[in-house]
Amino acid sequence: MSRSQAERVIKILISELVEECAQRRQSVSETLVTFMVKSVVLHPANGFNVDRTLSSQDVQRLKQLCLDKLTENSPGPDTIKMQLYFDTNYTSRREFLEEIHQVLESKLIGVSREITDSRAKSREDFQALYHQIITYILLQSGIGSPTDFSCVQDTSAALQSVLPLNELGAFLVLLKKDKEQQLRELTMIVTGIRLFSETSNQEDELLSIHKLMPAVLKEALRVCDMSTKNELSMTQCLVWRYTAVLEKLTDPDIQPGHCDVPIILLKQALYNVRQHESFLKILQTDASTCSKHVERLQAELSSLLKQLRETVQTSTALPGSTVFPLFKAVSKLWFELQDEAELLNILHNISAGLKPFLVSQAKMFSEAYLDSLLEAAEVKTDNQRMAASSDKQIDPALLKTQAWLMPHPADSLNELPLQYSGFCGYMLVKRDGVLLPGNPHIGVLKHKEKLYAFSSKEAAFIFASSPEDFVAEVAEKSRCFPELFQLLKLHQQLPCARPYSEIELGQSLWPMPITKQEISVQTDTHQMDSHIDKSYEWNEWELRRKAIKLANLRKTVTHSVQTDMSHMKRDNVSQTWLPKDAACQSKRDSKSNIPKPQTYMSGLRGQRNAHTLKTNLTRPVDE
Repeated sequence: MSRSQAERVIKILISELVEECAQRRQSVSETLVTFMVKSVVLHPANGFNVDRTLSSQDVQRLKQLCLDKLTENSPGPDTIKMQLYFDTNYTSRREFLEEIHQVLESKLIGVSREITDSRAKSREDFQALYHQIITYILLQSGIGSPTDFSCVQDTSAALQSVLPLNELGAFLVLLKKDKEQQLRELTMIVTGIRLFSETSNQEDELLSIHKLMPAVLKEALRVCDMSTKNELSMTQCLVWRYTAVLEKLTDPDIQPGHCDVPIILLKQALYNVRQHESFLKILQTDASTCSKHVERLQAELSSLLKQLRETVQTSTALPGSTVFPLFKAVSKLWFELQDEAELLNILHNISAGLKPFLVSQAKMFSEAYLDSLLEAAEVKTDNQRMAASSDKQIDPALLKTQAWLMPHPADSLNELPLQYSGFCGYMLVKRDGVLLPGNPHIGVLKHKEKLYAFSSKEAAFIFASSPEDFVAEVAEKSRCFPELFQLLKLHQQLPCARPYSEIELGQSLWPMPITKQEISVQTDTHQMDSHIDKSYEWNEWELRRKAIKLANLRKTVTHSVQTDMSHMKRDNVSQTWLPKDAACQSKRDSKSNIPKPQTYMSGLRGQRNAHTLKTNLTRPVDE
């Protein structure tokens, strides 16, 4: 079967498994199914040969095994589901804050678009636009609700001091980007004014800040801190009890026939609670970081409000350039407090989402059942184990073939990148999958740029005598328990199945992983210092011309020869003068006065039949 055909078969198998699980009311993702198919293929007990073409019977058997594994109600699949859930929902602090900002912007983008696209003309339109700006400020600041009349009134009064209603026309003539920028500045200034006005009547600003603190932050600080600590404490108690039980059952002195306890399920339960403990520690670290940020922001906000009060009390009228930057700084700290509140809420939700994955081990092994297995066995905590073995340090002189790191008592060993998440690899192999925490104070083995910690001095010496064999056995052990890949951080050691035909003589079917690291290389354009000769010429004739110019003409003699053809000839130069600009006028403006015609008639009055005499009194033209 070619590679493309195998990939096509696997894709069809994954889609069928998702449908089958959905019919059985089991909601699974393609990522989970893909990992489960890979783990089933890699499990040595299933006997899948990667070099042989999969027949229809093999595909059906693989499908049935994966379906049973996905629908199995045991701690093993639940641990894998827990790992997938955490990887899907958890990310870094920076990405969490970016996501919080994007969600807030998506909520406000509709209101912001209505404000920036407004074409208000009448007074009613201006008032509606002003109310939309107030709504945007309330939603962005988180101080009150737009449906609360008192909050709207306080915000309107603060906005009037910055942008009166009669000056809203200047806002409308701005470009869209300028409107958005001014809207953000108005939000910060008005939020700062409201915070200052709320705390100005109190003697203790810090008390007022606690009263004004967002409700989500109050609830998150109270719930996240206590719930995470309680859950971590309960999970650690289960971890120590499961570890004590497995230590007792895997003791070489106890014969296998004397033990009828399902040890495999106990191991899966131990991996389940260990993984839960690891995730809770990560969430608790982030929550403690958020709490420290909240305390720092509260102190800075209190100090800034005191400074603002002193600035305002010194003068009755202050220019905006003096107080507006302080209001912006106050609102900036307030928005950061809101971000910490949202982040704490997200961490609490992730912590709550991990609980359903502990149900199977809790139902399978009750406290009474664990007590019956423990009997008189001593339950040790991780700190007690480390304290008992810290005095027994390794002597590097006894095993000079390996490099050892001997920690100083003042060194912080929690940040060392230990392999297997700090668990002892020797005990993992010799006790058939039992996880015991390693103690770096004994000594840390450095083998092929990797660090290993051990639970005892004897375990360290035995592991260091043949580290390659133990590393290979740990990788083989992880194939039987796929949840160990995430728990022990064995992603780089996840075996990649290859056909036998591609394996060279003496090479293992499951090769050791290749460690990859992101690097950057920069190549200089000119490795040597560049020198540009601006007087360089490649043209031969240009070089000859320069050579003639550089010749010493004072020591040369110029000869002239005249032939018959050039006799009585000379060079003449003529100059043509261009016509000058001139103007002429061919018309003259003049005027004439024509005499006014006048006529006198006599004999028109006094006589009925008298003779009328007409006399022309018009003066001649040429007079």
